[in-house]
Amino acid sequence: AEYMGVVNSNMRRAVRLCGEATQLLREGPDLKHFLQKGQNQPLASLSPSGSLGNVWVETYGCQMNVSDSEVVSSVLRDAGYGRADSVSNADVILLNTCAIRENAESKIWLRLRQLRSLRDRQTHMSGTPRKVVGVLGCMAERLKHRLLEEEDLLDLVVGPDSYRDLPSLLHSSRNQHLKSINTTLSPSETYSDIMPLRSDSQTHAFVSIMRGCNNMCSFCIVPFTRGRERSRDVASIVKEVAQLGELGYREVTLLGQNVNSYADFDTPSTRLNPPQLSPGFTTIYKPNTLPAVRFAELLERLAVAVPNVRIRFTSPHPKDFPDDVLNVMRDHPNICRSIHLPAQSGSSVVLERMRRGYTREAYLELVEKIREMVPGVSLSSDFISGFCGETEDDHQQTLSLLRQVQYEHAFMFAYSMRERTHAHRNYVDDVPEDVKQRRLQEVIDTFYSTAQVKNQKEIGQYHVVLVDKVSRKSQDEWAARTDTNKRVVFPNIPLPHVNDPSNIRQVGVGEYAVVKVTSASSVTLRATPIGWLEHFRIPFTPSQVV
Repeated sequence: AEYMGVVNSNMRRAVRLCGEATQLLREGPDLKHFLQKGQNQPLASLSPSGSLGNVWVETYGCQMNVSDSEVVSSVLRDAGYGRADSVSNADVILLNTCAIRENAESKIWLRLRQLRSLRDRQTHMSGTPRKVVGVLGCMAERLKHRLLEEEDLLDLVVGPDSYRDLPSLLHSSRNQHLKSINTTLSPSETYSDIMPLRSDSQTHAFVSIMRGCNNMCSFCIVPFTRGRERSRDVASIVKEVAQLGELGYREVTLLGQNVNSYADFDTPSTRLNPPQLSPGFTTIYKPNTLPAVRFAELLERLAVAVPNVRIRFTSPHPKDFPDDVLNVMRDHPNICRSIHLPAQSGSSVVLERMRRGYTREAYLELVEKIREMVPGVSLSSDFISGFCGETEDDHQQTLSLLRQVQYEHAFMFAYSMRERTHAHRNYVDDVPEDVKQRRLQEVIDTFYSTAQVKNQKEIGQYHVVLVDKVSRKSQDEWAARTDTNKRVVFPNIPLPHVNDPSNIRQVGVGEYAVVKVTSASSVTLRATPIGWLEHFRIPFTPSQVV
C-alpha cells in the first residue's frame, strides 16, 4: 500500500508518454524534441533566482520540520531552483506539514484554499503559468491520495523520506501536468550526505541526527508518518557541527523524534556498555543490543570536537536517560543544562494506557536523579489533557505533578485522536471537548503559576547568555538565552570585558554577555548587563564582575 502512490503516478506518466510517442511516430519530430528540458540544464549556483524557477517553502510544526525544510531547499537548489522572496513571486509553493493534532491539519487545509485562490487569480490576471503547489511531511504521509483528490488544491504530495525525489516529481507536475506523489517510508534514509540550506540566522542551527520512532505510544502518529528509528553515522554529524562552528554558529540543537535513543551501529564504539534504560522504565519493543555509538558517546564526541559551540537536543524520551548521558552533561560545559522530559500525564493509569513505559513514581525518581547529577538543570515537559478514559482524579494527579516538579517550560495540548494509532484502534475518545478544554486550561494555569515561583528564585543570580536578537518590545534591548534555555531581556548598552574593564563596547547578535537577573515573570527574566566575553567557557565569579 505504501508504494501505490508511486505506482499510480508512474502508470499515469507511462500512459501519457506512450501517447506522445505514438504522436511523434505519426507526425515526426519538431524543434522542441532536440532541445534540453530544464531539469537537464547545469545546476544553479547559490542565488535568489534559479534556472528552473523559484520556490517558496512554508514550514509548520516541530523543529524537525524546520530542519527538513532546509534539506528540501538544498535538494532543490542543487537541482536548479532558486528561493522566492515571497509567495506571490514563487513558481513552486511547498507546505511542510504537521499531523500530530487535528488543529495542525485544519490550518493546512485553510492555507491550501487560500493558495488556490491566489494562483487562480494570478493566472487569470497575468496569464503566467499556473503555480505548482505541494504538501510535504507528516500530513502528506498520513493522508496521501486524499490530498490530491480534494478540490484540486495541489499538484504533488511528498512524504518525509522522499525529498530526494522532489526534482523529478516537480518536473512531472510542471512540464507534464501530472499529479505526483511519493510517500514511501524508508528504513535507512537520514539525508546524512545533504548539507541543509539554512536560513539567515548565523547564531543557532538545527542538526538532525536520527529519524523515526519505535516507541509506539498509543496517542502518537509519528511512527506511522516518520517510520522506524534509524540514525546518521557519527562522523557525518561531527563534521556538520564542526562546519557550523567554523561558519560562526554559536549553538546547535540535535534533533530526532526520539533523539536520545540515537545509535550508530556501523561505527566502532569506545564504550562497551550495552543500551541502558532509565531505572523503572520499559519498552514495548526489543532494543538492539549490538555494539554502537550511542547518545552519550555522540554528545561527548561533539563536546570535545566543538568546545566553543553550545549543544542542545530535543526531543528525548524519559526512558533513554542512563547515567552515562547525565554524566556527560555534567562534565562538559558546552552541553546545555536543559532537558526536555515529556511526562504527558501525572497518572500511572493514564500512562499505562498511553503505553509510555513508566509510572508516575519512576518518572519522579528520574527527575530527582537528573537534578542531583546535573546541578542547576532546567526541565521542560509535554502534557496531554483529556486522553481516552482520563478521569477527574487522573487530571488532578497531572496538576499535582506540575506543582511537584515545577518545570521551566511546558507544551500543553488537548488530546486529538489520530487515525492508525493504537488509541484509534483500541480506545474511545470519551472525554467531552468542553471537559478537555477546561482541564487543559487548568494545566496551563498551574504551569504558569509554578513557573512564576520558579523564576522568582532567579532574581539576583548571574548568567552567561547568548544574544539571539533585538527584543520585540524595544529596539534598545537584547533578547538572549541562558544555557538553561531561559529567555532574558537586557538593555543594549556599552559593556566592559569581564576580565578587562578598559575594553568597553556593545555586544551584538551571536555574542555572549554576563547578566544579573533583576526581575522575573513566568516566561521571561529581566536583567542588568555586567560585561561581555568571547565565549561561555571563560570562568567568572560575581566578585570579578560586580
